[in-house]
Amino acid sequence: MVTIGTFDGVHLGHCEVISELKQLSALSGGESVVFTFEPHPRIIIAPQEDSLRLLSTKNEKILLMKKIGIDHLVIYPFTEAFSRLSYDEFVENILVKEMNISSLVVGYDHRFGQGRKGDFNSLEALSQSLGFKVEQLSQLVVDNKVVSSTKIRSALAEGNVSKANHFLGYRYPLSGKVVEGNRLGQTIGFPTANIDTHDRHKLVPCDGVYAVLVETGRKLFKGMLNIGMRPTVNENADHKTIEVNIFDFNEDIYNSDITVFFIEKIRDEKKFDGIEQLKDQLGKDRVKSLEILSTETIE
Repeated sequence: MVTIGTFDGVHLGHCEVISELKQLSALSGGESVVFTFEPHPRIIIAPQEDSLRLLSTKNEKILLMKKIGIDHLVIYPFTEAFSRLSYDEFVENILVKEMNISSLVVGYDHRFGQGRKGDFNSLEALSQSLGFKVEQLSQLVVDNKVVSSTKIRSALAEGNVSKANHFLGYRYPLSGKVVEGNRLGQTIGFPTANIDTHDRHKLVPCDGVYAVLVETGRKLFKGMLNIGMRPTVNENADHKTIEVNIFDFNEDIYNSDITVFFIEKIRDEKKFDGIEQLKDQLGKDRVKSLEILSTETIE
């Protein structure tokens, strides 16, 4: 039994679809298969656009799917040739002939194929002629709101991390390599690790200071993170600086991989009149962060 989609973020709405897929697979004695794409279709279809921001990288998506416990994850290469396939061709040639599907489970807003012309009605018609079953699930509502990747992106763009995490069902992660910074933080008692993100399309939340958990060397630490701007330096799509102060930590982690998990935004970014004023504010940010993180479980 198969479900298909981009599954950006693998949020609670996606989990609902996959949970139903697993249940139906178990009842029929079959195996659960999630069919997704790499890269994201918009990167191929509209390469001139620079507005795509993703909730999950390929590796994050793989880890999330593994945690859910599906039997098989198919990551199909999305190419220009593939993008030109009609919905009928995709279903018949790939899903039916290549994958030999018996059943397909799709979300409430499922659309696919050239021009996104394929919807549930066309899929249902194809299922009858090609001999497989199809089921469409209703939209997932949490706190009277429909869960969607778009709404989660909007929440993160506004700095509303707790809302985004609530809809995701987990702490929003951001991974990258620790690179050389200007070392200002070290001189004032708040050393920071500058993060260069692994995927330029990964969504970086809005500017400001955040309470975060930090994973490095397979250990989890508490910390606070600042997101700002430095136009000529960073490689992420919006050229943001991402600097994290890891509490009670003094190891050299330059060139190491690091992951931060966003918990809550503390304040907006602001300019200070001098170093002493900055140090004073950072001290307050640390106290606030520790207060927020005191309820977080470090596993």
